[in-house]
Amino acid sequence: MIEIGSAALSATINPLGAELTRLRDAQGNELMSDGDPAFWAGRAPLLFPIVGALDGDSYRLDGRDYPLPSHGFARRKEFALVDHAPDRAWFRLSDDDATRAVYPFAFALDAEFVIAGSTLTMTVTLVNRGDRAMPASFGFHPAFAWPLPYGGARKDHRIVFEHEEPQPIARLEGKLIGPVDRETPVEGDTLWLRDDLFEQDALVWTAPESRSLRYGAPEGPQLEIGFPDMPTLAVWTKPGARFICIEPWQGHADPAGFAGEIWGKPGMLRLEPGERRAFAMAVTLA
Repeated sequence: MIEIGSAALSATINPLGAELTRLRDAQGNELMSDGDPAFWAGRAPLLFPIVGALDGDSYRLDGRDYPLPSHGFARRKEFALVDHAPDRAWFRLSDDDATRAVYPFAFALDAEFVIAGSTLTMTVTLVNRGDRAMPASFGFHPAFAWPLPYGGARKDHRIVFEHEEPQPIARLEGKLIGPVDRETPVEGDTLWLRDDLFEQDALVWTAPESRSLRYGAPEGPQLEIGFPDMPTLAVWTKPGARFICIEPWQGHADPAGFAGEIWGKPGMLRLEPGERRAFAMAVTLA
């Protein structure tokens, strides 16, 4: 485990998946999920080279089918530690024989974690190191404590978006994306969190207006979360669990019935040889 921190905030990152495992305030209060395996043992996996599930658990490229599990393989791969200082850590995942068997591309995926004051910034940079165009998606998947450790009741926690979010959200068909016609549970700019919202799995905004939000109870410290580069957002938990996942994504699961080449998958990026793309998420205790 790799530790970084400031006087106000500290974080622990697991090189397996470059996964943020703990986030604590100056008093040692835990802001992340407790990882209870009765609900979900994850903490904050990085989703690459796909986000969500594929129809049939495989994708098609140049007429050939390749198997990939939901959310890809990065979360199960050991990242190399490139650099480490008291307030930052930099990890890298590169292609190998195992990744090329299911994703035939040369890449580097760098994950940098920096704490400045009360803000943790996570920046993930993808580089196409091959000689042909590369398809890719990426997502963050952090699970924050619900309730936060500041005395507010679980039922009083809510998400306040940067803007009002009146548009419908995606209807899920199993793990796949169905029609975007589900009535939004957001009241103006506020989503009051309750277990029954997640009986049909995640809430997915395929094109939210907001690129930041605030999570917590009205009284006490809250988390301000920014995701300026990410066009899609999911919020997820399992009813009764002690966490809420706030997940900025580039891309999402296959639309139900999708059978085309991966280039036609909604939200898929195309990186030319030598091209790089950065994705950022910032979490501020405020």
